[in-house]
Amino acid sequence: MPLPVVAIVGRPNVGKSTLFNRLVGKKLALVDDRPGVTRDRREGDATLLGLEFKLIDTAGFEDEDAQSLPGRMRQQTEAAALSADVALYLFDSRAGVTPLDETIAQWLRSLDTVVIPVANKAEGKAGETGIIEAYALGLGDPIPFSAEHGEGLVDLFEALRPHIEREEEYPDEPEDPFADGPLKLAIVGRPNAGKSTLVNKMLGEERMITGPEAGITRDSITIDWQWKDRDVRLIDTAGLRRRAKVEDKLERLSAADTRHAVDFAEVVVLLLDATRGLEAQDLRIASDVIEEGRALMIAINKWDVAENPSGLLNGIRGALEEGLAQVKGLPVITVSAFTGRGIDQLLETAFAIREEWSKRVSTGQLNRWFERALEANPPPAPGGKRIKLRYITQARTRPPTFILFGNRVDELPESYRRYLVNGIRKELGFGGVPVRLTMRASKNPFGNK
Repeated sequence: MPLPVVAIVGRPNVGKSTLFNRLVGKKLALVDDRPGVTRDRREGDATLLGLEFKLIDTAGFEDEDAQSLPGRMRQQTEAAALSADVALYLFDSRAGVTPLDETIAQWLRSLDTVVIPVANKAEGKAGETGIIEAYALGLGDPIPFSAEHGEGLVDLFEALRPHIEREEEYPDEPEDPFADGPLKLAIVGRPNAGKSTLVNKMLGEERMITGPEAGITRDSITIDWQWKDRDVRLIDTAGLRRRAKVEDKLERLSAADTRHAVDFAEVVVLLLDATRGLEAQDLRIASDVIEEGRALMIAINKWDVAENPSGLLNGIRGALEEGLAQVKGLPVITVSAFTGRGIDQLLETAFAIREEWSKRVSTGQLNRWFERALEANPPPAPGGKRIKLRYITQARTRPPTFILFGNRVDELPESYRRYLVNGIRKELGFGGVPVRLTMRASKNPFGNK
């Protein structure tokens, strides 16, 4: 389905091409202080905080004879506005509303196209009078904006979203673009946890040297392999001890190589020794993996010789919940590198959490959840001053990263941030993968007035 179309219209030299360049992310349109630089329509694919649409930059609208060059340019602008889903009517708030602005507004009111008035050059206080004057144009509330500095993007997003977001363009469960690529799976853990033995069992051959001595593996070894016709890039790593205990230069290099392997991986398996349980060093390794944004799962090896397995499993899960507050619900799998027990379940889980780690949620679905979350538990009002959270967008995947826009977000308590992150995991299907949430204040220059 074609993208929604948004046209930028306005008189000459109000900043249309500057806005066009900002939204398409490239300097495609020439920009100069002289009026009339843009003559033909220019199109580009634009993205605004998750919204995608086709953007049209138009020539400055001038009230001239239709046969003249300015008149022919105006015809191009009129055609663009008529074919668009939304017209952004840009005016110079510092210059105020001119007679030509009033003419353009009158023409726009006669169209079926949705019109959003945008008060450009509104940084500082110089544009306040022009914004007040614009209410008389009969096009609704003008959006204070600065195409030059990018201020007002939040307000523009909120105004555009109801008119151009279409559910069929944003399926609830977007396909994982990495689903057909090899799963990059790293096995990490303390020395002698059985990492190389597990890799050998997976491969069905003695590919890695193993033995009772700790620290046999020194380099991270990458092996391309297939499991049930699915490609896996398996990475065996050197054991990680507490840094304070690492004195040998070669062991320091091996540890650095392991950390590099974690950076390369998509999913990291932290292998525990069932005969030793969960130790402080395991939590440090897990925390480092999460900090790097990798999808993490726990595998408890030597399960075939574990004592009191039920109590051990519950104890490890409880310690993980307490010791890794930044991620809840990590997958915990029991395996035996000696017998091969649990290896299929480990790999099935690894593919599943990679899918969660790579998932993108549509802006519409995300903000519907966000509105429900705010309604169920509104943000606090420290000092009696209300914190206004405006909307949320997913900035990236792998790991899933979200940006929350609002006013006074720097005063939002950590407990409320955890409430939102846990809601994202639970309600939007991100399970135990690391979720990053960044706060960003809305840059509306009139937001506090």
